[in-house]
Amino acid sequence: MEKRLSTQKITSNLWFNMQAEEAVNFYLTVFKDGKIGRKTYYGAEGVEFHGIPEGTVMTIEFIIAGQEFVALNGGPHFQFTEAISFIVNCKDQKEVDYYWEKLSEGGDEKAQMCGWLKDKFGVSWQVVPEGLTDLLQSPDKAKVASMSKALFQMKKLDIAALEKAFGK
Repeated sequence: MEKRLSTQKITSNLWFNMQAEEAVNFYLTVFKDGKIGRKTYYGAEGVEFHGIPEGTVMTIEFIIAGQEFVALNGGPHFQFTEAISFIVNCKDQKEVDYYWEKLSEGGDEKAQMCGWLKDKFGVSWQVVPEGLTDLLQSPDKAKVASMSKALFQMKKLDIAALEKAFGK
């Protein structure tokens, strides 16, 4: 019996419409430190409820960027929404560009704004520079307002343009 990948107390569970393996493999190409863990498979039990053939992968544990997830082949019953997203904190523009390009490939371009994007599986991500929240917490309200105005006009975030708008 395989052991869990981590002892993380809370694990995000992602419900896919029979694309769990494809999604996990995609995320492992984007986040180079990823790892696949245990897999479970559907048995004959419950097929009358879920309609998924016996032997189909049910769940896959995986870790990307130190965060444990479970991908579930659950069928078409539920869809992802922007109400839940994963933030990718980036140290510089090169990292912002990398994650934006990789995660948005094949995704929904209409769902892109302020560093948010939706990938080809419908999962929402926020690709942001690490210092963005620090700037937004500045006591200088005029600087925050100027930067926020620039931020709301962007899809992929441009660190230099944000810093310029802030007056850095």
